Amino acid sequence: MRICKYFAAVVMALALAACSPLAIINAGVPNDTYRATTAIAYGSNARARLDVYQPVDPNNSSPVVVFFYGGNWDSGDRRDYRFVGEALASKGIVAVLPDYRLYPEVRYPDFLSDCAQAVRWTIDHIGKYGGDARRLILMGHSAGAYNAAMLALNAQYLRDAGVDSERIAGFVGLAGPYDFLPPRGAITRAVFGYPDIPVTTQPIHFASIGAPRGLILSGARDDVVDPGNSRRLVARLRHAGAPVHEIEYPALDHHTLVGALAAPLRSRYGPVLEDIARFVNETPVVR
Repeated sequence: MRICKYFAAVVMALALAACSPLAIINAGVPNDTYRATTAIAYGSNARARLDVYQPVDPNNSSPVVVFFYGGNWDSGDRRDYRFVGEALASKGIVAVLPDYRLYPEVRYPDFLSDCAQAVRWTIDHIGKYGGDARRLILMGHSAGAYNAAMLALNAQYLRDAGVDSERIAGFVGLAGPYDFLPPRGAITRAVFGYPDIPVTTQPIHFASIGAPRGLILSGARDDVVDPGNSRRLVARLRHAGAPVHEIEYPALDHHTLVGALAAPLRSRYGPVLEDIARFVNETPVVR
């Protein structure tokens, strides 16, 4: 009750200050459940920076999650997702949150190349932060789930970054657009070069038996990304014989699905963090 009253006061104060919803969420995130190292360069461009969130007591064999945020490929900042880093670190997971270049600076597939470079950095360096690169999971929300799925399912992007795709132990997608042709929004059309968009831009096209273990999460009330994207990808992966688990939360929408990871909102929005942590911890080590 005391935490709820505190969070309500924070929400009121920040709302009066016209702060963003993510700023409001982050204001209620604990500071004693993780250790952060911020603004680490993983490449040469200005947005090639990432933050690492470690458990308070890392054991040098912690699983690792690289989380890609959403924002329709034209917005987003890793610092807005401190609540995700804290959530994962609080469960004993080392979290890596990279920025990547956005439209209109770049279009498809340049942001995927950035994401692949962030994965390469993680494999090369995460041992210094208590993570085990053999337990590497790619995760994302919305457009970030698209990025995670494309890297997990299409080996080309990781290969171009010097990474063997078999180094990826699993992937977690939250409300991802995996099968969205033809695109509806003007920004999405511009990002992908409408009307000449090949099917190879779609993660579902690469569903195969060789896919890493997957967890596909969606909210039944999502009116931003049709949950049918998740259902169709899961069906295609299962048909191919790939290991995949699906959860659709009846009461959640596009925003509350990821918001449920935030400490002040977990008790309200359900076991999304618990489901992700269970999947991450149960995913076998890549040999």
